[in-house]
Amino acid sequence: MNEVQSQNLFNIENVCIGIAGLGGLGSNIAMMLARSGIRHFVLADFDIVDESNLNRQHYFPEHLGRKKTECISEQMLRLNPDLDLTVHDILLTKDNMSSIFKNCRIVCEAFDRPDFKADLAAALLTELPDTIVISGSGMAGIESANTIRTIQRMRRLYICGDGMSEIGFGVRLTAPRVQICAGHQANMVLRLLNGYTQP
Repeated sequence: MNEVQSQNLFNIENVCIGIAGLGGLGSNIAMMLARSGIRHFVLADFDIVDESNLNRQHYFPEHLGRKKTECISEQMLRLNPDLDLTVHDILLTKDNMSSIFKNCRIVCEAFDRPDFKADLAAALLTELPDTIVISGSGMAGIESANTIRTIQRMRRLYICGDGMSEIGFGVRLTAPRVQICAGHQANMVLRLLNGYTQP
């Protein structure tokens, strides 16, 4: 079945993409999009790299103890020194989210905590009427990769994941499913930039 491509809404060279959180989802999304021709980014996280991050996040032992914003920016700029990166080393809250991402047409939500996910979606969809949010929900464990998918929940809200798997006793985050979910989010960005609004 042929997909219907709507009119391109964005210029891929000029559009700014936000990434809220630079852990397992966000660090991988950032690298995928940097490899895909996106040039303008707003990156936000307050955390540092620790050893427990190395099993699924785009960091290496030499990054341990350093700010995630610094480490992912360095890696992105190694790929493309001409990238335009606006970096916020800050804890995102519902009071500052919309001001930080006000220039972004698409924001990838990449938090661990469900309450932060909800706050970001509510803030951006309410306060930034032209911004699209692509969120991750459900990628823990080693269930089938085929359960991870992208759905359009609202006109400006897309959800990627299986919608249910959470970290718990005997269930942890591993590289394959986290990166698959990050790939869904990055791919939805590229679809939107190329005029496809359906997942």
